[in-house]
Amino acid sequence: MTRIQDRHPLLAAFDREMREHARPDGPGVRVERTADLVRLVGGEDDWNGVVWSSPDLDAARADAAIAAQVAHCTALGYGEFEWKLYGHDRPADLGARLLAAGFVPEDPETLLVAPVADLPMAVRLPEGVHLRTVCDEADVELMARAHEQAFGSDWSRLRRQVLARLEEDPDHFVCVLAVAGDEPVSSARMELYPGTGFAGLWGGGTVEAWRGKGIYRALVAHRAGIAAERGYRYLQVDATEYSRPILQRLGFTAVGTTTPYIYRPAS
Repeated sequence: MTRIQDRHPLLAAFDREMREHARPDGPGVRVERTADLVRLVGGEDDWNGVVWSSPDLDAARADAAIAAQVAHCTALGYGEFEWKLYGHDRPADLGARLLAAGFVPEDPETLLVAPVADLPMAVRLPEGVHLRTVCDEADVELMARAHEQAFGSDWSRLRRQVLARLEEDPDHFVCVLAVAGDEPVSSARMELYPGTGFAGLWGGGTVEAWRGKGIYRALVAHRAGIAAERGYRYLQVDATEYSRPILQRLGFTAVGTTTPYIYRPAS
């Protein structure tokens, strides 16, 4: 079977398990289902938004669903929420309809999926670098430092999310640091979605001076090993153009694209 042929069952499994039949992705998060949408709703620091829309959505129903989503989440008082649009979602102009309703698109990413059993799990690190599991608030601060240096973005909201997940749901949430001496040089997370067969890789980033040394690949292999030990069948990643080529060389298949559409109610 070729990689092109591989895409269809992988995408179908992802759509079914992770979108249409989505589960809560953290403590205090609930799944809400309407005739045409599935959304996750939680607290201010949680991810809030639409993960699935009906594949037979037409123009009129799409506009009605968008308006209902805006009204619902605005009434809950969120500062922002997201409609996670996938390249195969319908109608074909759904992105334009979200834009017309006030949603702002962020950079598109490639949806990658791999059977866990097909991925390399040997962890190879440069000399002087070791991995450590994030367990407490001090580790989270090191993780924040690595993330902010790698991505150049504020980590305050993610810091609160990570601390809450480590305290309230550690069995389904893994954070790992790569450390050179006492200095964090890379960090990454993994979400384990019970009942789905899927685990998700998130936030992998390496400080610029340490890139090109295999650390990112080692973090992927480490998390793949954990997923395999816990019986998960697939890993999925929303990949930027920086990480996509690395992940495809490791055995991930590009099955589609995903674009975050963000709505921020007027204050």
